[in-house]
Amino acid sequence: MARAGFEDSSQHGATRMFEDRREPMLPPMEFAHRVAASLGVAFAVVAVALALGVAGYHFLEDLAWLDALLNAAMILGGMGPVDALRTDAGKLFAACYALFSGLVFVIVAGIVFAPIVHRFLHRFHLESESREER
Repeated sequence: MARAGFEDSSQHGATRMFEDRREPMLPPMEFAHRVAASLGVAFAVVAVALALGVAGYHFLEDLAWLDALLNAAMILGGMGPVDALRTDAGKLFAACYALFSGLVFVIVAGIVFAPIVHRFLHRFHLESESREER
């Protein structure tokens, strides 16, 4: 049997991330594991996005690896580029990477907050169902 919240759904044949509203809440330690797993996935998404930015700046703008890392990190963090862009390809890449970075921010926020919001809503449903039963 898999860890609670990750068991196999026999109805759809897919793995579920969260428990159903009719199931009890996860114990605090399993919830902490779920949050840690979400943080790990979010970290991996940011690392891949950063690697794409570093590669783009290095190969398209001919920046040294460290300078490419600095520029990619500043764009991904929402601060803007550090070095002036010299090539048209580098400018197009920077524009696309800035838009991509905005989407990464939204995606990472969703990944990080999903288990927390789910737990809040799950508790709300359990409390409202217990009031209805009275």
